[in-house]
Amino acid sequence: MQKKKNQLKFPSELRYDLISKNWVIIATGRAKRPENFKTKGKKDKEILPKDCPFCNLESQEKPVLIFNKGKKILTNKIPKEWTTVSIPNKYPAFIPFPKLEKRKEGEFYQKMNAAGFHEVVVTRDHKKTLAQFTIQEVKELIDVYHQRYLDLMNKTFVNHIAIFHNYGEKAGASITHPHSQIITTPLIDVDLNKALETSKNYYKKSGKCIYCELNKWDMKVKKRKVFENNKFIVVCPFASKLAFQIIISPKKHLPYFEKISEDEKWSLAEAFQTVFKKLYKGLSNPAYNFYLHTSPCDGKEYPYYHWHWTILPRTSSLAGFELGMGMEISTIEPEKAAQYLRKL
Repeated sequence: MQKKKNQLKFPSELRYDLISKNWVIIATGRAKRPENFKTKGKKDKEILPKDCPFCNLESQEKPVLIFNKGKKILTNKIPKEWTTVSIPNKYPAFIPFPKLEKRKEGEFYQKMNAAGFHEVVVTRDHKKTLAQFTIQEVKELIDVYHQRYLDLMNKTFVNHIAIFHNYGEKAGASITHPHSQIITTPLIDVDLNKALETSKNYYKKSGKCIYCELNKWDMKVKKRKVFENNKFIVVCPFASKLAFQIIISPKKHLPYFEKISEDEKWSLAEAFQTVFKKLYKGLSNPAYNFYLHTSPCDGKEYPYYHWHWTILPRTSSLAGFELGMGMEISTIEPEKAAQYLRKL
């Protein structure tokens, strides 16, 4: 009980950068001492299943969603047979909090509580990656993402839901056991806001979705296409941020991920499985990040947006130019990257 009181008393903070007009999270829920940031002489240690927090769920917070082989299990306890669970993050960046409590510091600075939810989606096998999943296992993961999105979207202070997955040390994964994360925020990030504004302006001028038009072009020219099924197109985008960047996008105009159908989930699972098998084989099991971009769940209408998944293999590290200029350098043309992956 004391732990919950402390969480409510000391939530993480959102701080506003007046210059970039972006918010950053000062995550006190996972705070470290200054000396913990020393890196000299540190070596990564492989965690065995017996010591893995996600292999021993009794050491974690109580699950909020449990699946076993495609079926949702209604129980408050962790059953012996489970294949995917969603649990509250034990060290959250955002926590449920009754107030945003916006406040100022001096003339320029403003901050507020990081009110929201932070969950971890864990799959059962300690080493099995998405590249090794069956299509049924990928579909179950999508089911969990979808169900938690529906459960969280109408909660207080939830205007945007981020679903993402970090795999490998280069991609920022602190635990080797495969897992995804879900974070809700009261804010919409700057990149998504820019995409929403661009989509809205194009829609006003043409009456069309810019993502649909880009998809039509890529399906026509085919040189950046990696994979296609009846409902999804997979491409290495024209202006790829990183080498082998991949976008998985619905062919049909769909603004809201929460409205995905069962048929669409199966087709999305096929696209995911195909892409990760190709990356595993073609890039020797690289580290990667993937994340969802979808319309905010803030009660407003976004008929001009088009949800999609972005996959970023981490074949290199960001350096001074990329960080200083905010302009990425990709070392292979997306056309060549797509051609290479297509053939696998």
